[in-house]
Amino acid sequence: MTHLWVRAESRDNEERVGITPQGAAKLIAAGFRVTVEESTQRILPLADYVAAGCAVAPEFSWPDAPDDAIIFGLKELPSDGSPLRHRHIMFGHAYKGQPAGQVLLDRFKAGGGALYDLEYLTHEDGRRVAAFGYWAGYAGAAVSLMCWIAQQHGRIAGPVNAYPSANHLLADLQEALMALGTDRPTALIIGALGRVGSGATDLCTAMGVATTQWDMAETASGGPFPEVLRHDIFLNCILARPGTPVFVPASAKTAPRTLSVIGDVACDPDSDFSPIKVYDRTTTWDAPALRVHDNPVLDVTAIDNLPSMLPAESSADFADQLLPHLMTLPQIDEGVWGRAQAWFERATR
Repeated sequence: MTHLWVRAESRDNEERVGITPQGAAKLIAAGFRVTVEESTQRILPLADYVAAGCAVAPEFSWPDAPDDAIIFGLKELPSDGSPLRHRHIMFGHAYKGQPAGQVLLDRFKAGGGALYDLEYLTHEDGRRVAAFGYWAGYAGAAVSLMCWIAQQHGRIAGPVNAYPSANHLLADLQEALMALGTDRPTALIIGALGRVGSGATDLCTAMGVATTQWDMAETASGGPFPEVLRHDIFLNCILARPGTPVFVPASAKTAPRTLSVIGDVACDPDSDFSPIKVYDRTTTWDAPALRVHDNPVLDVTAIDNLPSMLPAESSADFADQLLPHLMTLPQIDEGVWGRAQAWFERATR
């Protein structure tokens, strides 16, 4: 019997979960055992999982789970250096040269466990089977707009928070924009045809922000891209990978520009392939904007768990995409899981 252990998230402001109670009920009906940890911050109530037939475990008890349990979470594990003996499904951020990723891989090597990175669960053609992309783009565009609004008041953006729904977020943004009168920024979105870019475009459209939408055809030249500097907001909605051109070079800080806000939704500043060279660290919910130049002002926002700003919608969307593949976990050496395992094995040789 395949045992899926849904762990609590230890990261602050992380309310998302990768499986809904309805999805858990379907797994149980298919012969799975599902254990769900208690959580002080998960958006979906534990009682709904219990009603679906899940077993309950104390919060953060996954290190003591049975050896055969597959531990399922989203964001990073506590960085205590302990060896990892289980198989884990999560976003590892470990295969692009990230320093913290190498530490994680060393923990798996020490404990004999394995990582099935959610970013590397792919179809045979390389497309990801499940992603939070749409809501990452939606929330990333919202935070970028918050940064621009703060600049109009001579400030840097203050803390952000989760919203009960997208409608609540839109209402807050609309009120803040109306206080400025008719002024609206312009935005350039790279990756506009993808899931992330679609979310960013929809948020901008809802807020009356004029957008220039670029995708592969517009960036095929490899740059430079002076058009980026001619917009108020630049939204990077593509994942960094080998061959990705530089969209914002370090020289952009002092170059003549209209650009005042960069929203790096892909948010991979410590990757060797990052296309944005004016910053070197992610930002946080408490401090969403990093000011990288003062005159003229240039702020970067790069929060790496943006979809958790809209945890209900993003959890439901992601869980629906992933569930058919969770159903195939009994054949974990095959298909999407086998391909993810191959990535892990290459990274730990």
